[in-house]
Amino acid sequence: MADTWREPYQVVIEVENKQCKMVGKLASLGFKHLKVVDVRSSSSGSVRHLMDVGADQANKVPKELAAKGYVGRKSSVWLESEGCEVCNTILAHDAFLVSGKSIQDNIITYSFMVPTFEAYRGIITDLEKTRHKINIRKVGKFEQKIDVLTENQERIFWLALKSGFFDYPRQIGMAKLAAKLGISAGTLSEIMRRGTRRLLEHYFKQDL
Repeated sequence: MADTWREPYQVVIEVENKQCKMVGKLASLGFKHLKVVDVRSSSSGSVRHLMDVGADQANKVPKELAAKGYVGRKSSVWLESEGCEVCNTILAHDAFLVSGKSIQDNIITYSFMVPTFEAYRGIITDLEKTRHKINIRKVGKFEQKIDVLTENQERIFWLALKSGFFDYPRQIGMAKLAAKLGISAGTLSEIMRRGTRRLLEHYFKQDL
């Protein structure tokens, strides 16, 4: 794994974001009652938003705004943009967005992974400099739990779990997670395969 992820953290913050470009774009086109259901970064550097626009407006969203390969639901559509100040600040510190959603008015909660505590502090400092109101909900550090996996394997599994790799549907795929961590998908797959074997051998040790 790239050395930059030696001490990762999971962070959840609430931010008053009145500059969400996707909300602003849709509002300028006459869409009302907009809600951010999810926000995710992409390997291309853009930001994808799952927007609830209402069942009566979903088919009116311009096709050029739709994110390729993402399928929405009846009232929600995946849209792609270059990202707003908040998203771009998070991404500028080698972090990656796990999810984001509206909780009221212009308040959006963002969950993201950072490689170090310094990266986390840098994000908060930069957002405060741009006068964003921030409520820090969670800052969780990776800590090795049991002496079954190597520290690197356990860190990988922790990052994968917190990033939504094991969710259904997955919030992040193997290739994207590997790219964020600075390793190849093949290397990541092998680390997880070896780690899974260790976990299973530990779990079933009475039967071996």
